[in-house]
Amino acid sequence: MAEQELPGVLILEIGGPQGVLEDLVELLKKHFRLITMKEFLNNRNEMSKKIQSVFVFECRPTIDRELLESLPNLKVIANSGVGVDHLDLKMISSFGVKVTNTPQAVADSTADIGMALMLASARRLVEGN
Repeated sequence: MAEQELPGVLILEIGGPQGVLEDLVELLKKHFRLITMKEFLNNRNEMSKKIQSVFVFECRPTIDRELLESLPNLKVIANSGVGVDHLDLKMISSFGVKVTNTPQAVADSTADIGMALMLASARRLVEGN
């Protein structure tokens, strides 16, 4: 598939403290045309029609009514985290847009930390350190 034919996905930026991890970029580029927020804001008229998805990473970009109104072909907001409490689900669904998340993404890590804290507490490891 040529890049022009790929569905556009809006992201905040590539890399940096709030951008999509550079390790994920190649995978995303196989399936989507990545459009950064800067690129979108510089050419809103052309880019707004190409964007069919928004990839929310680290709660960014912020999804508000103004953004939703400017993306007429938006179909899905893909949240890369477990929770969706930073998203107004009622407002988003009023635009006919679906929201996804990754509910099991940190389940194993959370369980590991929980076990480590219980063992550390039972054996008083923190005091011994």
